[in-house]
Amino acid sequence: MPLNSYRFRSVWSVDSTPARTFDVLADLGSYPRWWPQVRAARRVADDVAELRCRSVLPYDLVFQARHNAREPAAGLLRADLVGDLDGTASWRIFPEGAGSRLVYDQEVVVRKPLLRRLAVVARPLLLANHELMMRSGQRGLRTYLAGFHAALGHAALGDGALGNAALGDG
Repeated sequence: MPLNSYRFRSVWSVDSTPARTFDVLADLGSYPRWWPQVRAARRVADDVAELRCRSVLPYDLVFQARHNAREPAAGLLRADLVGDLDGTASWRIFPEGAGSRLVYDQEVVVRKPLLRRLAVVARPLLLANHELMMRSGQRGLRTYLAGFHAALGHAALGDGALGNAALGDG
């Protein structure tokens, strides 16, 4: 495998039903609301968003994510990535007790010129950077989903209404 190619797998657990978790993960525009390293998301088309990510290392990765599989019943989301990263990313969502277990797989080639030139030296740093980003994403999603559930509880009690804006149409 070339030094600028990466395969990642992360497994997360969240206290949310698979259906609600799927809805949040399917909404690419909501990612900056719960994942601190996803600095910006701009909707390009119905199932396409341009994402700008930055973790600890001083560089941004900008790429478009286009859903090529969106199957709520199967708990599958998969997207093609094009830009500073080329490849695929997918979420598999499984029931786990009262919550969900998420399996995130990513297979990408880094296209950003500086990172390609520094591949031999930077690879261990990029791997560590990705691990930090994933841990932060899991914490952010757990917090976001907890707030989502709290808002749903208040809406059910008549204390307010929760519309599609809470799901991050932006």
